[in-house]
Amino acid sequence: MTQRSQFGFSDSASCSIRRKKETGSTLKLEGYMKVVCKDANGKIKWLEEGPNLVVNEGIDYILGTAILDSATLYVGLMEGSPSIVAGDTMSSHAGWTEAAGYDEATRPSWGQDAVSGQSVSNSTAVSFTMDGTDTTIGGAFIATNATKDGTSGILIAGKSFASNRTVADTDVLEVTYTISGSAS
Repeated sequence: MTQRSQFGFSDSASCSIRRKKETGSTLKLEGYMKVVCKDANGKIKWLEEGPNLVVNEGIDYILGTAILDSATLYVGLMEGSPSIVAGDTMSSHAGWTEAAGYDEATRPSWGQDAVSGQSVSNSTAVSFTMDGTDTTIGGAFIATNATKDGTSGILIAGKSFASNRTVADTDVLEVTYTISGSAS
């Protein structure tokens, strides 16, 4: 919109909003099945193979047995400006370091709920009470080991923040994490 004054001056203004593309990953479970039919002499009569569909009930079962029955997972924090990549492990993650500046003695347990609708999450957020040591937090991660600042266990997932976040002594960070599967 342009406004003109009687003195010959003009001004204009415009605005646009753009949605940032999401960079998260999705858990998609899929498989490949091969069936071979042989006669009594071992000669192949027919072969059928191709991708199969892991159905919703199967995804619930897989998430339930992998996440709930056999694993206790823990939440950790990353120091400012982390860069997490698919090849990262707990023992080797060159793009980030753990932020251990919180009061809890170990990484808090995720405390996941039951699997429902191909998804599992923690309805009660994991809390970190900051101790003033690490003042810039850049992300969070999920791992199988509770040792604060430790390098053993399995790294499950991580999230780098869009920008670093400043925290102060006694600030409380609350983390909720969800794992979902898809049959499509």
